[in-house]
Amino acid sequence: MVLRLMGIVKISDELHEEVRKTSSVMERSINSQAEFWMKIGRLAEQNPTLNYEEILEREMRSQNVTSVRLVSE
Repeated sequence: MVLRLMGIVKISDELHEEVRKTSSVMERSINSQAEFWMKIGRLAEQNPTLNYEEILEREMRSQNVTSVRLVSE
């Protein structure tokens, strides 16, 4: 992956705090968490009939990732 410094995105202090807290739980950097949310939001807008799980499933398939169930149903 190539990272490019494209500029600064200004967000509210409240949203930054939510990104910070969530990134800690998800063990991502603040930037990675914000990028993940932006990517999922973009995909949701482009695919309004898909739910969150379907979007993740589709993205995992596109990267040849096999999902593993951690909890017995």
